Amino acid sequence: VIAGESHGVKSQVYTRTPTMYLDFKMDKNKTVTQTIPSTYTGFIYMLKGKAFIGDKEFEGKAHHTLTLSEDGATTVKIQTKDEDAHFVFIAGEPLKEPIVQHGPFVMNSSEEIYDTFVDYQNNKNGFERARNWHSTIA
Repeated sequence: VIAGESHGVKSQVYTRTPTMYLDFKMDKNKTVTQTIPSTYTGFIYMLKGKAFIGDKEFEGKAHHTLTLSEDGATTVKIQTKDEDAHFVFIAGEPLKEPIVQHGPFVMNSSEEIYDTFVDYQNNKNGFERARNWHSTIA
């Protein structure tokens, strides 16, 4: 449990917006049911293996994302069959704020996007080390 609570384990991490960030490693032929508040939205990101989500058994494969429906359900059944699985389960209270995305930047307004580009170009407000940064994997 990285954030939130699961099966009686509560994280020490405090999040300003109610959030759950859970890391699951399941052996093959196992089932777990995760409880979530009915107001949360979220997703499951598969890191390894295969799992089947919900009563309809939507198949989740490694490096795929499964989004949770907004049907007010308070439990999600996750099961493995013939192989182990590793995934993260991330959900939280929606912010219900406007979203504006341009390139790698996501803000609440076009003005904030513009300000972010200016900050990036001027190496300030979190971009101080951007000028000399180079990827070690690209």
